[in-house]
Amino acid sequence: MRRTLYNADHEAYRETVRAFLEREVVPYKDKWDEDRWIDRDVYRKAAAAGLYGLEIDEEYGGSGVHDYRYRMVVCEEVSRINALSFNLTVSLQDDLVLHYLLDLTTREQKQRWLPGFAAGEIIGALAMTEPGAGSDLRGIRTSAVRDGDHWILNGQKTFISSGIMADVIVVAARTDPEAGSRGFSLFVVERDTPGFERGRKLDKIGLPGQDTAELYFADARVPHANLLGEEGRGLQYLMSHLPRERIGVSAKALATTRAILDQTIAYCKQRRAFGQPISDFQHVRFELAEMKTEVDVAQAYVDQSVLAYNAGELDAVDAAEGKWYVSELQKRVLDRCLQLHGGYGYMTEYPVAKAYLDTRIQTIYGGTTEIMKDLIGRSIAR
Repeated sequence: MRRTLYNADHEAYRETVRAFLEREVVPYKDKWDEDRWIDRDVYRKAAAAGLYGLEIDEEYGGSGVHDYRYRMVVCEEVSRINALSFNLTVSLQDDLVLHYLLDLTTREQKQRWLPGFAAGEIIGALAMTEPGAGSDLRGIRTSAVRDGDHWILNGQKTFISSGIMADVIVVAARTDPEAGSRGFSLFVVERDTPGFERGRKLDKIGLPGQDTAELYFADARVPHANLLGEEGRGLQYLMSHLPRERIGVSAKALATTRAILDQTIAYCKQRRAFGQPISDFQHVRFELAEMKTEVDVAQAYVDQSVLAYNAGELDAVDAAEGKWYVSELQKRVLDRCLQLHGGYGYMTEYPVAKAYLDTRIQTIYGGTTEIMKDLIGRSIAR
């Protein structure tokens, strides 16, 4: 089935993205994973090439383009070269942090942060998760108490993507313990904030180049001018931005799944057993047929979700359906692709092996599969 999501402008952009990746990412991506660190300079180059930050207005250094199809192109092309640590950091900037800075900042805050973000000189992170509060945002215990022109933050965050590298971190904290869901607020914590410390870089089973960290706040003094949006509306802001985060997970998941499936099909055509390519065996053909069908059907849903998002019509349930289904499909398809590679699939020199490890997190972050199903189920029950 022919995809109709893109037009000529998107395909021209694809060529720009592909050329950038071949020049600035392909030669270095394996070294980044070995070093467990991505060279920051690549984000400056990526921003200059237009790989992210397109939605920032021109007065702040962006292009002012609001079309998620360009974001999809980047997901597809980065997945094609299997640079998934880099892919996640770009997604973190474009699908998470940027939209808090676009939607909730004052003009003065925009002038402080957006030009550096648009230039790739400021890297952002989002700090919601705590040791005792993951999907349950109401369990956040990090506190913020007003002290004149500052807020005093105390608490701990964990599993924070780009927590070591980030220059600005959007932090969720409890500002009124008696106010229930209206007792949370968001703050932008900058790199050199007194009382803010970064813990260890966490050791993960995948995505080694993408740093993930623990963060600590011990009487951290954050200026009142760094309050993001209105006091007491933090939980509402977090919930309202989840659809964008979740369509980002779906986009990455599907792009990676298709890229690995395409590579697996090519492998099955050239790998020989018992005197013939393994793609000549009926069982293998059935496996490939099932996976291709599932990926194509999921693609139709994600493409429609992108168009709905562009039109301002993608709601939380639609995004949750795509997020859990596509990430679970990715897990299942990559496992079968690895199996079809046989012993070679277990070797990290093959893209399927690295992708198998790198993508396992997809059913967990951005809201676990179980939380997505509960959200959808509650909407049905209502």
